[in-house]
Amino acid sequence: MPRLLLLVTGAREITLADGSPHETGFFAEEALIPYERFARAGLDIVVATPDGRPPYPDSYGLEEIFHYPDEDEDFLASITRTFMPDADDIRLTLHHLTELSMAAARQVFLALRGAGLDPVAARDKVAAAARIAWREDRNFADVLTETGLAEPLTRAQVDEAVQRHKDESRQHSADVKARLDAIDGFAHPASLAAMTAEEMAGFDAVFVPGGHGPMVDLSGSADVARLLRVLHDKNATIAALCHGPAFLLSAPDRDDGQWLFDGYRLTSFTDEEEVQTRVGKLGMPWFLEGALKNAGAVFDDAAAAWTSHVVVDRNLVTGQNPQSADAVADAVLKHLEVL
Repeated sequence: MPRLLLLVTGAREITLADGSPHETGFFAEEALIPYERFARAGLDIVVATPDGRPPYPDSYGLEEIFHYPDEDEDFLASITRTFMPDADDIRLTLHHLTELSMAAARQVFLALRGAGLDPVAARDKVAAAARIAWREDRNFADVLTETGLAEPLTRAQVDEAVQRHKDESRQHSADVKARLDAIDGFAHPASLAAMTAEEMAGFDAVFVPGGHGPMVDLSGSADVARLLRVLHDKNATIAALCHGPAFLLSAPDRDDGQWLFDGYRLTSFTDEEEVQTRVGKLGMPWFLEGALKNAGAVFDDAAAAWTSHVVVDRNLVTGQNPQSADAVADAVLKHLEVL
């Protein structure tokens, strides 16, 4: 079976635009989901960090807001698609999903069904409330009760539904952390710096998960440059997710002086998404989308932020955001002809 290097940032701190330090690391689910997908497919996986020290999962990436159940995510997507005929007109942000509690839409729907409403009536009420919350920037639970759309539920029952969503999200986050802790490779990673060119050439693919950490220690690394040169020369699969494509900025130039990935179509976490994150609001030292474009990439992002999007160009596979974790893992496996 193919041999894959899962290269994880070792950074624990990023310097903000104002010079102050801020916690960072890797985004837990962006590493775990592909790892488990690769393992189930039978790949020989080697986890590595730049210096062989265990990587640090950013606590921000383990917060409940990034871990709501797939069923809740899919249900909300089916609701928001009713807002506008064109996906370009739907601008959902972290604010909508978290501070306005819109991600609890499925739990409210289930509560309405439990109160005796038929599926169509329950969905119509939830969709109407979600649209008002989105358009008027109001809390989803407030809209439900203040407009009467929650009937026959009381405000207490609506709040219980929202709390069930939050509890399930917290449990999902705790499960992600436990599964990561159980993987020996994350506790005892290999050292990229210690690898010879011959050892690097033994890999059929490299995959880099995100979190802001790759912008710190993988975007200007001589060892990453060595790795990319070796793997690119053998046409190995080179893959990254979210902020992971920052490691492509370490790529050496071609013989003609152009960046190794000049003219390649790719994606990454976008500027639109970045300014909604906690670090983005505090002030990023630089933005990944712009840096990749300036390097020579043909940037290709999804029609709407926070939706799954994967781009494959030649031997390069990139995913836009955490929602793309499953899809980018499958794209890597297809590129390796495992699927």
